Amino acid sequence: MKTVAKMKHTSKNEFLNGMRDTIPLLLGAFPFGLIYGALAVSSGLSAKAALAMSAFVFAGSAQFIAVGLIAAGAPILIIIVTTFVVNLRHLLYSAALLPELKKLSQSWRIVLAFFLTDETFAVSAGRYRLEDNSPYKHWYQLGSSIIMYLNWQFWCAAGLALGTQIPNAQAWGMDVAMIVTFIGMTIPYIRTKPMVVTVLVAGTVSLLTWQLPYKLGLITAAILGVLAGISTEKVISIKKYNMKRDYE
Repeated sequence: MKTVAKMKHTSKNEFLNGMRDTIPLLLGAFPFGLIYGALAVSSGLSAKAALAMSAFVFAGSAQFIAVGLIAAGAPILIIIVTTFVVNLRHLLYSAALLPELKKLSQSWRIVLAFFLTDETFAVSAGRYRLEDNSPYKHWYQLGSSIIMYLNWQFWCAAGLALGTQIPNAQAWGMDVAMIVTFIGMTIPYIRTKPMVVTVLVAGTVSLLTWQLPYKLGLITAAILGVLAGISTEKVISIKKYNMKRDYE
């Protein structure tokens, strides 16, 4: 990531760097794409419907839940509301990136919003934090988004093609790859006390609330973790201010 700031800033370089820096995270989508395709087949979705969901929804967790609810015969409204709640974490991602993207046109923001994923947020947030004068950092995010999108479509299609040959795919334990990926994305950001508090609170709350319906435990954990981090940061700022005032 540090080398990006030293290179010539062009839209092409930023785009290619975004793709390059996202490559290590592509592996996490491999098992989920295969499992999604296999579940879609067994749930009664047609191949066209399953591929359309991947193309237009482009959200692994939401797609998994939707397929499960479809298989259970849940009403359309329940499916829509549940997948909406599960993806509420993207509000936090968008809020975090807004200061960097608000200067862009509405068209750009719509495109980047559609393609925003956990992985793309992780690498893009790191790029935006680098202090350089590049006016093309949004191209970096687009590059990350495109390679994640193509990777997800490929593995979902592979899962559909191999679906009948993957019996009980969920029991294979391949989902551990996604867990490892998320841990790898998170660790580099745990460098300050507010971040440590955020992770500890969010992790603890998620364990205590994992049985809540519609994945509300994850949303609760995310919100409480963020609030705890913000509160910690404010306490630290107040202490620094008081120490500075006492010194003066």
